[in-house]
Amino acid sequence: MSERVRVWDPLVRIFHWSLAGAFLANAFFTRPGREVHQWVGYAVAGLIALRVVWGLVGTRHARFADFLPMPGAVLGQIRDMATGRRHAHAGHSPLGALMIWNLLLTMAGLAASGYAMTTLTFFGVEWVEEVHQVLVVWAEISVVVHVLAVVGESLRLGVNLPKSMVTGYKTLP
Repeated sequence: MSERVRVWDPLVRIFHWSLAGAFLANAFFTRPGREVHQWVGYAVAGLIALRVVWGLVGTRHARFADFLPMPGAVLGQIRDMATGRRHAHAGHSPLGALMIWNLLLTMAGLAASGYAMTTLTFFGVEWVEEVHQVLVVWAEISVVVHVLAVVGESLRLGVNLPKSMVTGYKTLP
């Protein structure tokens, strides 16, 4: 018997797909240093700010308190995966929570370092540009791992995770 559970509210879903689109735009379709690239970066900063507020006052699964990555839970999920035990979570899984925190902090760092490069104080400063580049590479790796993990966990658990980020509902076994 499966259960259909409302998990992701509209703001979380719009945030998710907007951030994904902005990241893809700046990674593949805009040129670094150009005005469009900067405006997309400002949009990312705005999205992150909105998500921080919603993480404090939003719906149950949107709140940061709902997906604090606890070491014991993370190890438990790894153990479940290694032993073939299937445990679907209504909200973020423990490993999913780690990835969400990673992506939020990485995107915030990208926005901050990108903005810094446009200021008089940090324009042309090599270490700021290097931080931005390292964060770009880390974000690209993280996004690939995130997508692969979502697909892998969807198949392993029998829960269509991408569909839930479109509809807001998970069908849990």
